[in-house]
Amino acid sequence: MPTMHPQILKAIEAMERAGLKPIEALSPAEARAQMEATAQSRKAEALPVARVEDRTMPGPGGAMRLRLYWPEAAGTVGAIAYYHGGGHVIGSLDTHDLIARNLCNLAGALICSVDYRMGPEHRFPAAVEDSFAALAWLHANAPSLGADPMRLGVHGDSAGANLAAVVALIARDKGGPQLRLQSLVYPVADYRQNTRSYETFASGYGLLTRAAMEWFRKHYLRGPEDADDWRASPLLAPNHAGVAPAIVVAAECDVLHDESQAYAEALRGAGVAVDYREYPGMIHAFFGMVPAVDDAMAAQRAVAAAFRRAFA
Repeated sequence: MPTMHPQILKAIEAMERAGLKPIEALSPAEARAQMEATAQSRKAEALPVARVEDRTMPGPGGAMRLRLYWPEAAGTVGAIAYYHGGGHVIGSLDTHDLIARNLCNLAGALICSVDYRMGPEHRFPAAVEDSFAALAWLHANAPSLGADPMRLGVHGDSAGANLAAVVALIARDKGGPQLRLQSLVYPVADYRQNTRSYETFASGYGLLTRAAMEWFRKHYLRGPEDADDWRASPLLAPNHAGVAPAIVVAAECDVLHDESQAYAEALRGAGVAVDYREYPGMIHAFFGMVPAVDDAMAAQRAVAAAFRRAFA
C-alpha cells in the first residue's frame, strides 16, 4: 500500500484541526462555502503578476465571468484558458486565484480563468459548453489582450482537467482553436468510477473520497448514462489521435490516480506526445498546497515549464 508523504500527513492533520467536513455530508451550498473559507485561510503568498482584471463574455447560458492575469513579461505572450477544479459543483475564480497567479508568473503567459456553470443548478453539458466558448473567446480576443492567438493552451485540475481534456478534443474536432498544450492535473477522466484506485484510496486520503466523487457525479450529471458520454468521460472518446500534446500530473494516493494514468496512456497510444508525472505520496488537491507541500510548487513549476516550452 502506498504511504503518504510526511508533509501530506501534516496537511491532513491541519484539515482535521480546522474541522473540515466530508464533502458528501454537505449540501452544494455548504460545500462551496467550506472550499471558499479554506482557500481564504491559506497562508501562501502568490507570485507577482503585472495586473488582474475581471471581465464578462456572452456565454451559452448568458453572461459569463472571466478573470484575466497578465504576466510582467514584455511583448506578445502565450495564453492559457484555466478551468478550476471542484467536481463540477464547487470551486470558483477565487478558490484557484493563487494557482492562476503562480502559473501566470511562472509560465510568463496570459491566464484566462473561467467561471463556468456548475451542477446541480446547471448540469452536464453546461460546463463543457461554457469552457469551449471561453477558449473561442480567448482565441478571438487574444490580439487585443496582448496575446498570440497561435500560442494557446488549456489547463485545469480535477474537474477542471476534465474540462481541459474535453475542450482539447472538441477543438481538434472543430478544426480549432489550435492548442499547443493541454495541462491536466489529476483529471476526472472516467465518470464510471470503476478503477482500482477507487477501492485503494476510497477514504483516509484527504477530502476526495470515493463517496465524495459519487456526490459530485450525482450533482453534475443528469443521470448515470451521462458517464458514458465522452464529453463527461474523455477517456471514452472514440479516438484521441491529433489532440494537443499533454502534460498529465498524477497523485499516487488519489482515487483518480488510475484514470489519470489511463488517460496519459490513451493519449500516448494515439500518438500524442505526453509528459506524465506522478508524485509519490501525494493526495488529490496537493497541487494547490503551497507552501506546506514542496511537491505542490514543484508540480506548478513543471506545468509552467511545459507551457514555456510549448509557447517557445
